[in-house]
Amino acid sequence: MARLAIGKPCSRLLQFSEIWGNRRLASEQTSAGPRKSWVALAAGIVVVVAVVLILASRDQAPEVQIANVKRESLSASISCNGKVEPIEPFISRAQFATFIQKVEVTEGQSVRKGQTLLVLDSETQKTQLAKARADLLTAQEQLRDALAGGPPDQVAQVNADLRKAQIALADLQKKQEELQKLVAAKAATQDELDQNASKLAEQNATVQMLEQKKAALAAEAGVNRQSAQLAVEEQEDLIQTLQGYVRSATVISPIDGTLYSLPKRIGDYVQVGEPLAQVADLRHVRVRAFVDEPDLGVLAPGQTAEITWDGLPGHVWYGKTEAVPEQVTMLGVRSVGEVLCSVQNDNMKLIPNVNVDVKIQWSDQDSVLVVPRGAVHGDPPNYFVFVMDSDDTLHQRAIKLGIANPTEFQVVAGLEEGDRVALTGDVALRDGMSAHPVEAGQR
Repeated sequence: MARLAIGKPCSRLLQFSEIWGNRRLASEQTSAGPRKSWVALAAGIVVVVAVVLILASRDQAPEVQIANVKRESLSASISCNGKVEPIEPFISRAQFATFIQKVEVTEGQSVRKGQTLLVLDSETQKTQLAKARADLLTAQEQLRDALAGGPPDQVAQVNADLRKAQIALADLQKKQEELQKLVAAKAATQDELDQNASKLAEQNATVQMLEQKKAALAAEAGVNRQSAQLAVEEQEDLIQTLQGYVRSATVISPIDGTLYSLPKRIGDYVQVGEPLAQVADLRHVRVRAFVDEPDLGVLAPGQTAEITWDGLPGHVWYGKTEAVPEQVTMLGVRSVGEVLCSVQNDNMKLIPNVNVDVKIQWSDQDSVLVVPRGAVHGDPPNYFVFVMDSDDTLHQRAIKLGIANPTEFQVVAGLEEGDRVALTGDVALRDGMSAHPVEAGQR
């Protein structure tokens, strides 16, 4: 700071020193010879002062941090948030409203295929099932009667009466024919013939009445057959439903896995559809990453995903993108696409439904020119940097950028390896500016 305090532009001082020296020289030329040594001394002093002033003037140039353009590997990634999901989970839901009768496991434990997890109270359903089975037997009996033309005893009685009446009618008809022949031969009277004709008419009426009764039973059986068939089907459906309820009352794991959710306890009341238990193989999970719309264009299946969770700091899980979204949705005020990532979870510490941070690497290149982000100015596609030449002068230069990470840009044109570029700091940079270079991180 002391050097900066005495340092000012030196051109006027040099001119003054030169005039003063010339005057002293002219005066001394008229003086005696011994004064020549004073002239030489004064000239030397002027030269020293001038050099000091020039150096002080140079020290006025501001300090600017610089960085070297170099080659290194560069990975471009997208950071977002996500949520862990199980792959093909088994989720048991209540099929009917009831109470939890028994719980045989604890949340977080490993379970085997076929292992009982919990039991619901199903006594009401068992009672209803027994009644439905009895009602089915009644409906099946009614259906059999309907298919037989009516109640078996009534049908049998009508058939027997009709057969008997038909036989009697045939006998009377035969006798009537014989009497007609006898009357013609004067061997029987007309009165006998008339009496038999009267009986024949009565018996014929009886046969017709019985035939009508049989037809009525058949018609009634036809109607009953439809209702009986419907009753049988209804009871069979009810039995199937109740059997399903009774079976579902004992919740059994269909897979080997981890019981990652058990929201109910003994004695709790559950409504229809409420989740009872959730089991999955947590060695492989899926992360649903919520990627902002502008970043979706660079995503593709098979890209590396790094997963971190605040609940287990310092640990990283790795996976791959499975599929890119075909549409965007609103997530609060964000427009996002949901990207599914399959993740290895061998230690099974990444549990479902937790919120995680996701970093998807969409490009990875070796030995590319890179420049710090703090050295780049402008807006796409017109980017530029300030390059420091060998005389410590800054010159603005246009560049073209490639991929980027949070700290560096890839340079595809405009710079070469070893170029020195100025970093943005407290000093406003401009083209043609002189500056003192300071290596980045040494200031």
